[in-house]
Amino acid sequence: MTTETTEARADAAIEQRPPVEVRHAGELAALAAWDEERGAERPPGWRLSPRAVRAFVVGDERIGVSRKFYGDDPLVDRAVVALMGRQGLMLVGEPGTAKSMLSELLSAAVSGSSTLTVQGTAATTEDHVRYSWNYALLVSEGPTERSLVPSPVMTGMRAGSLVRFEEITRCAPEIQDTLVSILSEKQLMVPELGPDAREAARPGFNVIATANLKDRGVHEMSAALKRRFSFETVAPVRDRDFEIELVERQLTAELGASGDRPAMPRDVLEVLVTVFQELRSGTTRDGAPVKRPETVMSTAEAVNVAVAASLEARYLGDGRVTAAEVARQVAGVALKGDEEDARRLRHYVDNVVRERARKDKGWKAFFDAAEVLWR
Repeated sequence: MTTETTEARADAAIEQRPPVEVRHAGELAALAAWDEERGAERPPGWRLSPRAVRAFVVGDERIGVSRKFYGDDPLVDRAVVALMGRQGLMLVGEPGTAKSMLSELLSAAVSGSSTLTVQGTAATTEDHVRYSWNYALLVSEGPTERSLVPSPVMTGMRAGSLVRFEEITRCAPEIQDTLVSILSEKQLMVPELGPDAREAARPGFNVIATANLKDRGVHEMSAALKRRFSFETVAPVRDRDFEIELVERQLTAELGASGDRPAMPRDVLEVLVTVFQELRSGTTRDGAPVKRPETVMSTAEAVNVAVAASLEARYLGDGRVTAAEVARQVAGVALKGDEEDARRLRHYVDNVVRERARKDKGWKAFFDAAEVLWR
């Protein structure tokens, strides 16, 4: 085996995005020590106290813990309280509002693991929520503990851990309702192993589900299932300066410090965030109405545009990020083959951006690139 092959395999084995509990293992250990020092009370099955869980999510400079979720801090408090109760936690909101990130952070802090996840899709079956079987063993041995394959939900029940259910409304209603008895009774019957065979959840087990508001009506949740969840809405960031700071922080997290990447000037960031906020809200900063595109114009997408613009400047440009790179990358986010959205964006460029371009060189660079691209 050549050295090049060995190095290539080593590079391929590097995990691109380790779980939260791996990326922030030092902070989780520090918070556990902080709990120990204070003699903090922990709910049954929790790795950290509720106060330490909150600190892990929203940060605490006094103990050297960074902020990871930028949003509504009281929402985080309510989410932590909900997870201590009998109901599950349902995070709803527009796409890209960091619902999945929040569920991942809470799972890592409460249970030490964020990887027990059911991904809701049209193809999700009851087996993904309850359990399935190793069919080779099932044929040779029949239904036994050895031939049973636990789902993430069953594994979470056995371990007393939080389980994440992503995009629950993408699942068919009968699959969603598999959770009703699990959440209400905190047990799962396994009739194949005998009439009384059941899996009882250990303390600490609960479910955090997420759902996009744009998916409302795809598969509406039943009233019975809704009653098993405490609902919290994760709203988009509305403060422009706060969103600029957030995009800048996330850009640094993705690409490293400014010394390792093209710097994105403040005025370029302002153009980027202003475009996203105005198209998201349907109102310009001066109060004029604009037509909102159907596509998602979230903070997460703004970060993706900032990263792409920086990469374009570094590898295809002269190393300087301008509003022109931003316009070219926004097109990839905002124009997804919907002709009506294309008309709305052309209207925005022709009427809002054109006027600003007469007075501001940053907006002119954006307009010149967008005018050619978005025709």
